[in-house]
Amino acid sequence: MPGRREFHEEVASTQDRAIELARAGAEEGTYVVARRQRSGRGRLDHSWASPDGGLYLSVVLRTPVERAPWVPLALGTELTRALSREYPVPLGVKWPNDLVVVPPAGSARKLGGVLVDRIATSGSAWAEVAGVGLNVTTDIAQLPEGVRSRAASLAEFVRPPPSLDEVERRVVEAAAAAATTLRSPDGVATIRDRCRAVLFGVGRRATIDGATTGTIAGLGDEGELLLDQGPHRLRIRAGDVRVEGVA
Repeated sequence: MPGRREFHEEVASTQDRAIELARAGAEEGTYVVARRQRSGRGRLDHSWASPDGGLYLSVVLRTPVERAPWVPLALGTELTRALSREYPVPLGVKWPNDLVVVPPAGSARKLGGVLVDRIATSGSAWAEVAGVGLNVTTDIAQLPEGVRSRAASLAEFVRPPPSLDEVERRVVEAAAAAATTLRSPDGVATIRDRCRAVLFGVGRRATIDGATTGTIAGLGDEGELLLDQGPHRLRIRAGDVRVEGVA
C-alpha cells in the first residue's frame, strides 16, 4: 500500500498537508513526513509539540465507511504491536489514541499519539488522514514544561536508538496493516481482539472529561471504553481520558 512520500525538514502540519493531498485525489498510502512541525495538532484541538528527534507523519487511508470509526484504534493497536516486536519497550494503547510505555514499576508515560480526520475527496468519495507523532530520539527537555514528566522516548529504551527512517517504515507498514485488516470480512473482530490484548488501564481508575470517574473494565464490541461505576457500566464513546498511574 505505501504510496508517494512527501518529505519536509519543516512544515506547518503534516496532517494539514496530507489533507490537502487527499482532497486533490492522492492515492491511498500517500504520506507526508517532517522532521519538525510549526503547528502540529493532536486530538481535541490540543497542540502537538514537534521538536527535532520525533517522527511526524500523516498518511492517506481508505476504509469502508461503516468501519472508519475503528481507524484510530486500529492504527494505535498495529503500531503498538509493530514497535513491541522490534524494540524492547513495554507498550500499550491508552484509549482512544495514545501509545504509552508501561514499565513494570512506576507511571506509564506517553510515547506517541494518533489523530484521524475523515474528509470528503473528489466526487462522493471519502478518505481518512491518519497522523502519527512518536518520540524517537526526542530530547524530552525540549518539550513544553507541562508535558515533560508525562513523555517518553524510544531512545530511553533502545540502544543504539533506531533511526527516524527506520521508525518511519514501521509506521507506514502499521498503517497499511490497519487499513488492510479493516477491509477484510472479519477485520473489526480482529482489531477488537488485538486491541483488547494491548489495552492499557484495565482495572485502573479513570476520569472522563474531568468529571465522570470509574474503573476501566475493557473495550466494548463497538470500540467504546467500558467504565464501571459500582453496579453500573458506562460505555464511553468520546472524551478526554485520564487514567490512574499515568505520569
